[in-house]
Amino acid sequence: MRSFNERDLDPFSALTSNEGFMRFSGTGPIGREETAAMLERIMVRTRAGQPAQFAVFLRGQHKLIGYCGFFFQTVDGVNDLEVAYRIHPDYWGRGLATEGAQAVRDHAFQDLRLERLISLIHPDNHASRRVAEKNGMTLERRTTFKDFPALVFAISRQHWGRLPCDARRTLRSKHDTL
Repeated sequence: MRSFNERDLDPFSALTSNEGFMRFSGTGPIGREETAAMLERIMVRTRAGQPAQFAVFLRGQHKLIGYCGFFFQTVDGVNDLEVAYRIHPDYWGRGLATEGAQAVRDHAFQDLRLERLISLIHPDNHASRRVAEKNGMTLERRTTFKDFPALVFAISRQHWGRLPCDARRTLRSKHDTL
């Protein structure tokens, strides 16, 4: 994983235009212009030193296969930081979302010293639900988020601290590769 940059626009646009990649996004596939705006929002947060999304690559390869990181969300009137992940369908079932989500979670609690994280998951997205559970998160509630049904999974810093050490990953810097 590494921070996004301007050179990622074309491969990122190829991902966001993929129906499988965007299946549970709420918007469905988006075009290059919308992707450019999304990428710019991510890079603005990164440049400001704020939690943002990381580009996900396979080890040893230079092919962008997804993203994993943070989105600021307001859910039921409460501001929360979401651990969000999306991997190209060709790479599903390999544990990549779990590996990335765990590294991002540990970065949030260990390095950023945050107190709480959530993941918003569509009720039909069983694979993402499993990633959240493997990330130590528990189902907190059901809600409607941006006109879509959502499950709110959450983990506190205190709960994270009780996880076995081998369940925690270390993202040494935002430029590290998992």
